[in-house]
Amino acid sequence: MEKVDITIIGAGVVGLAIAANVSEKSRNVLVVEKHESFGQETSSRNSEVIHASIYYPKNSLKGKLCLEGNELLYELCKKYKISHKNTGKLIVAVNDEDEALLPDLLDTAMNNGAKGVRIISKDEVKKLEPNVEAKAAIHCPTSGIVDSHSLMRHYEAMAIEKGANVIYGIEVDSIDKTGEGYNVGYKDRNGEKGIFNTRIIINCAGLESGNISELAGINQDEAGYRIQRCKGIYFRVTHGIEKFPKMLIYPVPPINGHVGIHTTPDLGGGMRLGPHFYWTDETDYNVDGSFKEYFFNSARQFLSFLKIEDIQPDIAGFYPTRQKPGEGLIDFVIKHEKERGLDNFINLVGIESPGLTASPAIGRYVKGMIEEIDNGK
Repeated sequence: MEKVDITIIGAGVVGLAIAANVSEKSRNVLVVEKHESFGQETSSRNSEVIHASIYYPKNSLKGKLCLEGNELLYELCKKYKISHKNTGKLIVAVNDEDEALLPDLLDTAMNNGAKGVRIISKDEVKKLEPNVEAKAAIHCPTSGIVDSHSLMRHYEAMAIEKGANVIYGIEVDSIDKTGEGYNVGYKDRNGEKGIFNTRIIINCAGLESGNISELAGINQDEAGYRIQRCKGIYFRVTHGIEKFPKMLIYPVPPINGHVGIHTTPDLGGGMRLGPHFYWTDETDYNVDGSFKEYFFNSARQFLSFLKIEDIQPDIAGFYPTRQKPGEGLIDFVIKHEKERGLDNFINLVGIESPGLTASPAIGRYVKGMIEEIDNGK
């Protein structure tokens, strides 16, 4: 039976970032991905925003890794010429109720260590973005956008350069603990079955991360690892490019834990609106056009130039969240499962937003966990 040292399940942005960090010429690192290329699910169906660590509870993994990842991601993009833009972000208050919430939101951001955030006046908003309507806003200067495909391609190339093997069309269907790690069963793109042994498993399976946990013997409902079927849809603004904000424009977040429908400028000069999240039992990537009026009414509160005929359905994605309908923000799970009797099994579950921003920091974090395992801790 073939043996490898470290197996990473999932070649989304987080799995590839971890591969780029833990791979060494002296290690046999294997990345397996059921799709035919990297990032075919959540990693390629999102806002591509570089977040500033504004919304997350103090001392949460989301807050810590987003803040660290923000700085690392800009460094990475500059060093390797990965397409990105430091646009900045405005979280806009469109009425008195919103404005009253800004100080608490600012406190949360400050507690996370977000850099340069401050409340600005209506006049300052107009100076930054003449076509945005707001009574006041929080200015987040370190927010931006990144080409997620180019970022993933970089991580993949770095991992391969350091000796990792990245194999596509491989779907893991069994995980059995043995005296020498884990026997991993799989089927390939032709339906052929196989098995190999690995000393360490890192579960980065995104939407399937709860199911992979269960293959290893963890009851995902008892552990709180079941991934909810949460769909996010986007619309694209197709007219009025001369009026598009250059910055990210977000509303004051609603109480359901998501950040609300916002603008996302893309690197080609276009603009998306979204996402709108809802829970569903169906898995499809269609965008329901009946949400058009909802998107229009949401965005027009701060973009008065919008006309309903300016927007059209764009993309959809499913987000690997553990959050159930009505719940607030839930933190990442990044855990060595040795307390469950699964030594050398590292679980990453519920790595939703800000996973893209946090990816270089998550890579470093998991590298530290591997070093602890190797040192017998």
